[in-house]
Amino acid sequence: MVHIPSKDEILQWISDNPTKTSKRDIAKAFGIKGAARIDLKRALKELESEGHLQKRKRSYTDPEELPPVSVLEVIGPDADGDLTARPLEWQGTGEEPRVVVVPKSGDPALGKGNRILARLKKVGGDEFDYEARLIRKIGSNPLRILAIFRESHEGGRLVPIDKGADKEWLVPEGATDDARDGELVEAQQTGPKGRMGLPRAKVVARLGDPTEPRAVSLIAIHQHGIPDHFPDAVIAEVDKAKPAPLGDRLDLRDMPLVTIDPVDARDHDDACFAQIDTNPANKGGFIVWVAIADVAHYVTPGSALDREARKRGNSSYFPDRVVPMLPDRLSGDLCSLHEGVERPCVAVKMVIDKDGTKISHEFHRAMMKSAASLAYAEVQDAMDGRANEKCEPLLEDVIKPLYGAYAALTRAREARQPLELDLPERKIELGEDGKVASIAFRERLDAHKMIEEFMVLANVAAAETLLKKKTPLLYRVHEEPSTEKLEALRETAVSSGLVLAKGQVLQTRHLNQLLAQAAGTDQDELINISTLRSMTQAYYSPENFAHFGLALRNYAHFTSPIRRYADLIVHRGLITAHGWGDDGLSEQDIEALEETAQQISDTERRSMVAERDTTDRYLASYLSERLGNEFSGRVAGIARFGVFVKLDETGADGLVPIGTIGREFFVHDEETNTLRGEKTGLTIGLGQRALVRLAEATPVTGGITLDLLELDGKALPKSSNSRGGKTHRGRKVGQTRAKKAKLKRKVKRKRGN
Repeated sequence: MVHIPSKDEILQWISDNPTKTSKRDIAKAFGIKGAARIDLKRALKELESEGHLQKRKRSYTDPEELPPVSVLEVIGPDADGDLTARPLEWQGTGEEPRVVVVPKSGDPALGKGNRILARLKKVGGDEFDYEARLIRKIGSNPLRILAIFRESHEGGRLVPIDKGADKEWLVPEGATDDARDGELVEAQQTGPKGRMGLPRAKVVARLGDPTEPRAVSLIAIHQHGIPDHFPDAVIAEVDKAKPAPLGDRLDLRDMPLVTIDPVDARDHDDACFAQIDTNPANKGGFIVWVAIADVAHYVTPGSALDREARKRGNSSYFPDRVVPMLPDRLSGDLCSLHEGVERPCVAVKMVIDKDGTKISHEFHRAMMKSAASLAYAEVQDAMDGRANEKCEPLLEDVIKPLYGAYAALTRAREARQPLELDLPERKIELGEDGKVASIAFRERLDAHKMIEEFMVLANVAAAETLLKKKTPLLYRVHEEPSTEKLEALRETAVSSGLVLAKGQVLQTRHLNQLLAQAAGTDQDELINISTLRSMTQAYYSPENFAHFGLALRNYAHFTSPIRRYADLIVHRGLITAHGWGDDGLSEQDIEALEETAQQISDTERRSMVAERDTTDRYLASYLSERLGNEFSGRVAGIARFGVFVKLDETGADGLVPIGTIGREFFVHDEETNTLRGEKTGLTIGLGQRALVRLAEATPVTGGITLDLLELDGKALPKSSNSRGGKTHRGRKVGQTRAKKAKLKRKVKRKRGN
């Protein structure tokens, strides 16, 4: 019986014999003849689909050019001291290009053997062909520890801040990076247990006072248990990943698909293109293409990568860092739709009529090459007549048709009437020192809305396709508000002099009518916040309960597989439904679908809470330098123990404790959600304008305490228990009781003697 070599044996032989890589050479080497060649062909096909091998075919790209973003291996300094590197993705037939790494201030030290993701610029000099600028180091995977440094005579120890961490780490002398006692540090494991049985580490970053802003997101990450270290097995799999071959994919490399993202985006997982439909039967209609990174090609069911991605569920975003769902080698390189680089994708072609109604759609597994990586602001500027050098050549054939398709989709949106909340989002800007430099409103440009509409349309197409083909998937579900929450919203509307009709099946258009009544009035923000609070939390489910907020019957997440596991499951469903390969939904995926839905719904909420906690801490840190200052705001919450006021300038929420308001006892009315003074009848309700003084801001907890000075422009009587005043009656009673109890214990002990 002929022995068919394993995949590892084949790869090892090819590695040892780089000049003999044809199927005939491999068959001859292993003595494979006759019908056994079919099994060898199958094994080679699998290695090709997994990205381990690439079959040479005629290419429409210049094989002698390196892509603008590529992975390099540092060779080391040459005789002149220049840091050189070799390209790991070189596929040309000529001599390997010579690359010099040009470091910039702040780059980490690089040495021989380091692998880096770099941006390349062709220079064509006598000595080097390309200049490389570091994007990030990749491939190394030492264990990282976030801890409090405790100084000792022989270096120090690390006390991890992780919940449940029961071991300390030993830092030898010379590996402390001059860390001071009590500082928050990031350390890296350097060896196994040493003297005294403690594992050894070295300090790689001093983060300073644990209460300082630079430590804020790290603390939130660890407090909420968000995994921020990839296991060795995951990195080992990523290290083996190779660029996907064209194979049987639809070739879209000549289509001018563009990515449009925030200016500071680290990855690009969606691209789009639109053109006027020339079909006479669809006059005024458009063809819209949306191409999404083919993450499923690299993250296969049951792999270490897959298990880790499912565990994380999603990427988590903080003002100063991102905790990705996938390692940088994928999220920032092989799966990212970089400009001018061939990348595998799953693309959907959608035909819409002049009113934005989708007529048809079809999915393809394809290969694309982004024509440009654009930012929202520059695309909007181009459309507004201020095109820069990058956008000018794309204006007529790419940008304007995109906006034309968006105009049609806007008409469809107006007819569908999804929920139109108007809640400005604030963005925290950090300075070089890690502190909050400013807090500004995020711009909402038509460019943002355009990409959102394209993504919603693609998500709908994915859900409809899998539903039609009876393929399991995870729906994005958003159920309608509960009767209780809806009634509370109605009472808030009535108290504001507005109307939310009763006795009918609630639709989003009814809520939009309420929001329209409040628009431009003093109740605008109150009604928007109250409407948001009446909504249920969206979640993932293998069962379809529709999406109330978007007013859509069938909806799934398809457009962000780099940062959401739900989208990866949908991609696998599309692969299975279309028979594109064996990397679609596995039996285990299908069996665990309900469990996966719960898992990633939980991780999504975990990330939201951690991100919110981080924002609160940054805001408290920012405001801690402005104690005693007065701020305007609006009552955003009522509780038995006090009033929450949202500050206009920063959007921060602060608490006015009940004991500091006025000189009387306040009753909390849960039905009307108000506080009412027993003596004066002063009523505090949601939405009232407030003038407050900042009394306390605690960066460690994110807590902000305020003194209420005015309500709707009227001054409040000075509290008898305000800071600097007399003690609150309840506190005095409590102190008296404590003294009596203490005296009683003292008397009892004396008698016992």
